[in-house]
Amino acid sequence: MSSFTQRIGAQSWRFDSLRTVMAKASPARSGDYLAGVAAGNDAERVAAQMTLADIPLKHFLSEALIPYEQDEVTRLIIDGHDRAAFAPVSHLTVGGLRDWLLSEQADEAALAALAPGLTPEMVAAVSKIMRVQDLILVAQKIRVVSRFRNTIGLRGRMSTRLQPNHPTDDPAGVAASILDGLLYGNGDAVIGINPATDSTGGICELLKMLDAIIQRYEIPTQSCVLTHVTTSIEAIQRGAPVDLVFQSIAGTQAANESFGISLALLQEGYEAGLSQKRGTLGDNLMYFETGQGSALSANAHHGVDQQTCETRAYAVARQFKPLLVNTVVGFIGPEYLYNGKQIIRAGLEDHFCAKLLGVPMGCDICYTNHAEADQDDMDMLLTLLGTAGINFIMGIPGSDDVMLNYQTTSFHDALYARQVLGLRPAPEFEDWLARMNILHQQGGQLRLGDPVPDVFRKALAQLA
Repeated sequence: MSSFTQRIGAQSWRFDSLRTVMAKASPARSGDYLAGVAAGNDAERVAAQMTLADIPLKHFLSEALIPYEQDEVTRLIIDGHDRAAFAPVSHLTVGGLRDWLLSEQADEAALAALAPGLTPEMVAAVSKIMRVQDLILVAQKIRVVSRFRNTIGLRGRMSTRLQPNHPTDDPAGVAASILDGLLYGNGDAVIGINPATDSTGGICELLKMLDAIIQRYEIPTQSCVLTHVTTSIEAIQRGAPVDLVFQSIAGTQAANESFGISLALLQEGYEAGLSQKRGTLGDNLMYFETGQGSALSANAHHGVDQQTCETRAYAVARQFKPLLVNTVVGFIGPEYLYNGKQIIRAGLEDHFCAKLLGVPMGCDICYTNHAEADQDDMDMLLTLLGTAGINFIMGIPGSDDVMLNYQTTSFHDALYARQVLGLRPAPEFEDWLARMNILHQQGGQLRLGDPVPDVFRKALAQLA
């Protein structure tokens, strides 16, 4: 391991490894204090950031933060590194990469070509020395487009996951939320349910219900029940209509093992999904969720700071060409991201790092009820991420998930972001909304249709 020394005036600091520099250079957050890896004060943090800025990018290829022999995610990162793609920036330091990313030379095409040449650790490192405006400026240059039954991630567009969760998976309650969301133009990323129970039979019934709605109204979108990958594989074997295969992932082998998964199991799920051939425009069919603090919460972080662990999860996601990836940024709780400021910074970091690695990134802009955060904080993060070019956000009735018991973004929040920032749904979904008189163009902006389309009025009457 390398050691690094930084002197500022009469004081000097010594960092005994790259892992230590990375951790102490991170903006302050409760999870790193909980893990005992954070800088002791602002002066040490600045010293670590100055040290990190001077480290050559090539150094990240010779010093693994988690040993190659111990961790399959490290092996995936090192073995999959594209040295030819890395060549244009291989002479740079971390600070030099920041300057280049902010330059006009780093345009959309250049950043797309660079993505396979960057490791998660390089990307995490440069994010630690960037301001909020830097994270936004670079991320908005990058478009990562994915396709299944529609096209997600195009410039000027922002999709939503319609999340119709119900505490008992009651079909009428789920259907009511779906219709409500559709009437506000939500659901082009996915109509995705977190099931209250994880029985395969129950999962299959929810999948059949979602498929029936999509088929009945000819909606150009995809469905997902967010169950364990093994349950999705079993549902496929039973003949259930599985569109997207879901799994929560993390950035270390040990953390993934705590989720009951491995890279080989994810590959099995990916191949099972491909065998369905249900996509009409493309075959991006994996849906992954991540979140800062997941490795630490499983005691599987190996002394690595939580933001770097999070970024390593994007290497796992990238391997399987996903349709959707999102950071559930404030969901794990204040032990890891204490307040609104930490949640906002983390959401922007996650989006920047994922996009730079070529991952189609969304965000569940959320917080738990015991965090020092409120809906104003979420409005700020929503607005910043919309400006930064986020692929998708969540749409939940009233912004309050009655099954998972946390606060997130509502159907109305998506309308706000689209109207204020001039963003539109996925093109195929936008055309469907216009045909159904749900949303239409007026004065260059999307407006809600009026009255409620007859086909939905009848459906709502049946539910009542």
